[in-house]
Amino acid sequence: MVPPAQEEGSMRNIDPQEWEVRCDLAAAYRLIAHYGMDDLIFTHLSARLPGKEHRFLLNPFGLLFDEITASSLVTVDPEGHAIEPVDEAKINNAGFTIHSAVHMSRDDAQCVMHTHTTAGMAVAAQEQGLLPLNQMSMQFFGRLRYHDYEGIALDLDERERLVNDLGDSDVMVLKHHGLLTTGRSVGEAFYNMYYLEQACRLQVAATQGGQKVTLPSDATAEHTAGQFNRIGTIKGERPWTALRRKLDRIAPDYAS
Repeated sequence: MVPPAQEEGSMRNIDPQEWEVRCDLAAAYRLIAHYGMDDLIFTHLSARLPGKEHRFLLNPFGLLFDEITASSLVTVDPEGHAIEPVDEAKINNAGFTIHSAVHMSRDDAQCVMHTHTTAGMAVAAQEQGLLPLNQMSMQFFGRLRYHDYEGIALDLDERERLVNDLGDSDVMVLKHHGLLTTGRSVGEAFYNMYYLEQACRLQVAATQGGQKVTLPSDATAEHTAGQFNRIGTIKGERPWTALRRKLDRIAPDYAS
């Protein structure tokens, strides 16, 4: 997608490759809101920008997710400083702590997403964590990681522990906090978050009536996970293309 025409002085010229990343990330913010996974102005999605400087995009603190546009996203350096900020650009320090940790330690984590949903936080408070109750949850069998709650993520020294707990996985439950996913693209990170969220919603639904639930064998769950992970291309690529088309119809200003 080509950047829109810009009035002189209103915004810096943006490289087309960066603009596409901005449009993808803005689309993800809109879709997180559309599917009810946002939390007022809190939580964050980030994407690494091309280059060796470890710069990444983050939402300006104060905008609702359905207000985010490609041009409103703030470029942040590894120290958490906004680069050429837009007017009144501010970022949430908790978002910086979590996202900078993953981006700086994982070259494959092009996008990082973090949510505070009712279902995700409910499962994050359950002792057993995510159960392999259905094939949506079984796709994460053996690769879902957990990170103990340490308070609001403001302390930079938590980054090392968070990264160690995540390891090489792309899905994690932050205990008593929420969900975190990564991806080799924005679309893959969204795919992981969408289905991790669905797995949590299904677990809450299946257990809220008090009935006893049954679990498949570990061998079956592992086999199912292997079937999901046998995909050769970046996961979620086709759904992401379809979701971008959806936004082009219902909220085309995300790409402005």
